[in-house]
Amino acid sequence: MDQIRTTRRIALLGTAGLLAAPAIATAQARVRTLRLNHTDTDIGARQEAALLFGRRVQELTDGQYRVQVFHSGQLANDARSLEQVAVGSIDLAITGVVTYATHTRPLNLIALPYLAENYQQGWRLYDESRFIASQKQALIGRGMRVVGDWEAGFRCFSTTFALPSPAAVRGRKLRIAPVDMIRWIMESQGWNPVVLPVTEVYLAIQQGTVDGQENPIDTIFSQRFHEVAKHITLSNHIYSPLWLCASERVWQSLPQNARDALMQAGRESGQHNRQQVAANDEALLRQMTEKGATIARPDLGPWRDASQGAIARARQEYGQEQVDAFMAEAATLRARS
Repeated sequence: MDQIRTTRRIALLGTAGLLAAPAIATAQARVRTLRLNHTDTDIGARQEAALLFGRRVQELTDGQYRVQVFHSGQLANDARSLEQVAVGSIDLAITGVVTYATHTRPLNLIALPYLAENYQQGWRLYDESRFIASQKQALIGRGMRVVGDWEAGFRCFSTTFALPSPAAVRGRKLRIAPVDMIRWIMESQGWNPVVLPVTEVYLAIQQGTVDGQENPIDTIFSQRFHEVAKHITLSNHIYSPLWLCASERVWQSLPQNARDALMQAGRESGQHNRQQVAANDEALLRQMTEKGATIARPDLGPWRDASQGAIARARQEYGQEQVDAFMAEAATLRARS
């Protein structure tokens, strides 16, 4: 009799397990993973903020959504990642705002030289500019929705030779991002610009294909450009933050609670990222100096003067009224600091 009861008990437990299995599988199926791509390395501030973003999305959705972060361009380079976000092949991407200019052409104007002189001015510009807000809205129609304002910093040069003045750049090859305004600035200064994905720049400098590159300090450090281009010149020629964007196709598939979570997580991680990058510049410069880099802090006047040709070119391409209106808006916001 005891054996019969034991056999029945095992059978009941087995049946209960079979009944529970579909419920467990259904619960697991409800967890949706969003893939986030960026081209910074796993030691940069961008990666730290991306992980924070992912944790907050998971917390705010009670585990219904998780974010899988791919660093170092594992899924795509910057330009390609935005193309894939636009069609929904990648859910989220973080890249410099200048990269989005290939999708909404007037956004090139955000790379006009010397729009901001410090981080506080730059944050105010991106938070309050009507022009920038209109460009964010335009990106939705291109398949990308901005869900976070993040930071990279001010673009500077790292080169294989010293830059005592703009006169030293004549005929030198400089890697740039595929952005019209950056190209115009570099051509105005006298560079021979060469477009390359950021993931190919280290080797290009090492092999002598280019003589240097321009990027914010955090990017120079995390991509280790200072190892092959040891002369860092703090020209600060473009204020160059980041945007975290979601695929609009993915966004439209999400319930409201998930959308709210993405926006809140994007805001919180962006605030953290802004403060961290702004606080880290001097520490990163010290670390690069300890590894053999030299830091030049030039008078910015000659660099501003050498960049004026890009403003004239922008007026030709976009119309004087639009260019001057945005520059006036930036000047007004700068004056409030």
